[in-house]
Amino acid sequence: MRKIRVLIVDDSILFREILARGISKDSAIEVVGTASDPYSARDKIIELNPDVMTLDVEMPRMNGIEFLRRLMPQYPIPVVVVSSITENVFDAMRAGAVDFVSKPTSSNKNGMGALINELVVKIKIASAAKVSHWKSSYIPRKSLRDTCSKSSNKVIAIGASTGGTEAISSILKVLPKDMPGIVIVQHMPPVFTKMYAQRLNGSCLLEIKEAQSGDIVCMGRVLIAPGDYHMRLKKSEGNYIVECRKGPRVSGHCPSVDVLFNSVAENAGRNAIGVILTGMGSDGAQGLLAMRKKGARTIGQDEKSSIIYGMPRVAYENGAVEKQASLGNIPHLIHSILKDRI
Repeated sequence: MRKIRVLIVDDSILFREILARGISKDSAIEVVGTASDPYSARDKIIELNPDVMTLDVEMPRMNGIEFLRRLMPQYPIPVVVVSSITENVFDAMRAGAVDFVSKPTSSNKNGMGALINELVVKIKIASAAKVSHWKSSYIPRKSLRDTCSKSSNKVIAIGASTGGTEAISSILKVLPKDMPGIVIVQHMPPVFTKMYAQRLNGSCLLEIKEAQSGDIVCMGRVLIAPGDYHMRLKKSEGNYIVECRKGPRVSGHCPSVDVLFNSVAENAGRNAIGVILTGMGSDGAQGLLAMRKKGARTIGQDEKSSIIYGMPRVAYENGAVEKQASLGNIPHLIHSILKDRI
């Protein structure tokens, strides 16, 4: 079986060596080269034709984000960002990176081993990503007009993994402020979910925040599941609220899309809309099917617009998806469903 050819780009020679030695232990990965800055990386991409590149964000001469902006239109390649905990990772994702892992802090003695394990998994996922259409998938659409819905008994649930940060952003940015409450699970580590919510809150008409137990799901509000916590929809005194609790991984993840979708099926039924977006694996497929069986309307992202057509594919094949749509058309489909149900 052909190995995944990886190029490592980082300005620290020690860190490059640690990464190369660590990920090379996996039989499916071959490190074909390393580079200390974007200029060297550009030459090695042409010379070595790697399948995946790991990239530091903060480097001399040119930072990783600017490098991505220049690289992706000419040489689209799956990129996994390896960075310290900073909001810059979301700029990198917007510039075309597929995923990211966070560098361990100096106080975390076991952090490097965990980083290597996570990076190996994400390199394998990235190797299957479709990045040749990365820019066209996120063409900004004109904002939708108000739904004219004043009902508070509806809820929209969205689940995503690899490629989901930009997919979710592109949907939320065009939705009007009178949308029903929205609950989201995006597979992401702790700390980053709060950064992600704050970033979206500054660029959308909707109020967007990292969820806390007891938060009310109401019109104009978006709640994003915190990293390492499962989020469930509950009913309380005539309102929908969320409950966030730690727990074992479900469908391989915490937070899990299946956990959210199953709770939405149970508590919102036909008053819900479920949306499953790009991502590897099957998390959310079973929960979306449960939603559909309870009368919810369900949408799956289509293969062409998905960075990774995994979760939406499984959901489509098991009968959970009522309608498939391109990423650019999903907001319009949600809008149409809501207007039909007024």
